[in-house]
Amino acid sequence: MLEAPGTTALISRRTTVPAWLVVALACAGQFLVVLDVSVVNVALPSMRGGLGLTPSGLQWVVNAYAIAFAGFMLLGGRAGDLYGRKRMFLVGLGLFTLASLGGGLAQEGWQLLLARAVQGLGAAVLAPSTLTLLTSAVPEGAARARAIATWTAVGAGGGAAGGLVGGVLVDLLSWRWVLLINVPVGALVLAGSVRWLTESRAGDGRRLDLPGALLVTAGLATLAYGISQTEAEGWTAAATLLPLLAGLLLIGLFLLVEARTTAPLMPLGLLRLRSVASANAAMFVSGSAMFCMWYFMTLYAQNVLGYSPLEAGVALVPSSLSVVAGSKLAPRLMRAAGARTVAALGTLVAATGFGWQSTMSAHGAYVTGIMIPGMLMMLGAGLAATPLASLATSGAAPGEAGVVSGLVNTSRTMGGSLGLAAMSTVAAAGTGGGHGPEALTDGYALAFRASTAVLLGGAVLMLLWLPRKTSATSRG
Repeated sequence: MLEAPGTTALISRRTTVPAWLVVALACAGQFLVVLDVSVVNVALPSMRGGLGLTPSGLQWVVNAYAIAFAGFMLLGGRAGDLYGRKRMFLVGLGLFTLASLGGGLAQEGWQLLLARAVQGLGAAVLAPSTLTLLTSAVPEGAARARAIATWTAVGAGGGAAGGLVGGVLVDLLSWRWVLLINVPVGALVLAGSVRWLTESRAGDGRRLDLPGALLVTAGLATLAYGISQTEAEGWTAAATLLPLLAGLLLIGLFLLVEARTTAPLMPLGLLRLRSVASANAAMFVSGSAMFCMWYFMTLYAQNVLGYSPLEAGVALVPSSLSVVAGSKLAPRLMRAAGARTVAALGTLVAATGFGWQSTMSAHGAYVTGIMIPGMLMMLGAGLAATPLASLATSGAAPGEAGVVSGLVNTSRTMGGSLGLAAMSTVAAAGTGGGHGPEALTDGYALAFRASTAVLLGGAVLMLLWLPRKTSATSRG
């Protein structure tokens, strides 16, 4: 039987691409996205010196990426469904790589912040496609389970390796290489993806909710800017109140758009499910405290204790590994005690670590001043994240699991972005205007005390609101 030459070539190409190669490419994209959330932390003091960034500007190196990533993540997932996962993977990775080049070559602070925002946008387009490309390439069953486990481990490893990789690059080269390193790696993954990835999509005719994505991103950025203004202007100044009110207005418009559009970015009807609403609220609150840990620990290690970037990265490796350990331990504890109990327990463990860290001194020892409290903070974060994600996704219909999972990640990142802006303001107030090691320590300690209070409130919220058992019909 004769076949068209084009058909034979297509079949041959598809059958000769090993599944492990597709998995490797998808995991490489995921690794870059997760790595860039944490890799810049140890470079922050060097970036401030190199570009003359203010303390409030420094938080935007982290927040510009996080806000763009959170605001456009759900839109990126929908774009992959409609226009093709490979296409969006390539677009996102290309944008991410070009923005990394721009950030690494930045000569002014605003250029670096713009590049970080574009990086976040690229990551939001890229990240959702990594998992869908992987699952479409590997048959359902044990092989797919192993592939997903590899993808999960790579994501956790990217977060854990960020501090160490950043420290090595800053110490041996310069802060610019925490961004420039993405360029050759991104180009290599792009070339392999063009050659070996095959297209897949699940278009259902629905349109992209671009207005919703723009409104929520602009609202978050404006709110975070307003919060950061309180450091210099106070809470009652027009320079603070106007952006705060504008941010709230934009968020209100976002909710109005979501209620009226036929294909919303955030289906508000899902929030009528108790498990979905409570888990997202809990993730938002806990994320607002836990997201700040890396930022302040890095500044404390370098600005107060005098660690080099590499020493700071190595110092935080035990904390990074504790996140992985907590995530692995959580499912076992959930079978014995239930998701709600484990989420609250993890939050209390984290609060213990934050409380311990708030006793820091300008001459603290590594083991008691960084390692043990850091491990407690991140062990608690790992313990809490898994049951919260489980509660949210188990409370929705099977067809909505992907959307709800995206909501959980978005809530955590949004909470972290606003939390970082708020805690940076708290830390600045705690310094009393001083810039020496003692004053900085007082400021960082106050931020950790405030975070402890937030986490204790989050634990109470979880115990009172999270459902004991979940189902697709658990409401109210």
